Amino acid sequence: MRGTALLLVAAALFLCGCSFFSGSSDGLVGERLTSFPVIERATLTAAQARVVDAAATEFADPRAGAGYSEGNTEPWCANFVSWVMRAAGLPLVNPNSGSWRIPGVYTLQEYYETSGRFAAAGSGYRPVTGDVVLYSPESRFGQHTNIVLAEDHGTLTTIGGNEGDAVGIERWNPAAVPDIHIVGYGRLSPGW
Repeated sequence: MRGTALLLVAAALFLCGCSFFSGSSDGLVGERLTSFPVIERATLTAAQARVVDAAATEFADPRAGAGYSEGNTEPWCANFVSWVMRAAGLPLVNPNSGSWRIPGVYTLQEYYETSGRFAAAGSGYRPVTGDVVLYSPESRFGQHTNIVLAEDHGTLTTIGGNEGDAVGIERWNPAAVPDIHIVGYGRLSPGW
């Protein structure tokens, strides 16, 4: 019985991924934006522009969390990332089911690692528009993920789901936050 209970707790933690993040009115770790930022499009690839457009659509008219999770009531930060990528014409592939939807942050990281598109934190990689940020469970808001809208000299503008149970946009500098615990980045393109 005890082993079953431990297994259930482990499964719940695995599936939860980003459930512990509650966000605050002041933002995750920086400035919470209340309108979609102006993104300089002249330097974006077509794929990056589609990600920005899909993210802008979701920010303007967000669904409830289950709307990103095919009706499932579950933590939805990775589901939001999956939804935006699919809407941008860049669907992810769940390594366990083959579905476009990857509901957990661990599985999202596994997807990027096995597809050769993972850049570990501390590797010197500088994220670009359309990349996915992956945070460890030890981060200040628990295990979480969101999408880079822009990078400007170390300052990131990110959009994510399940941030205070909403779609949120933050502008912040990861180097200025000692307990952010970024695991790495899922690269939009394997060549970057």
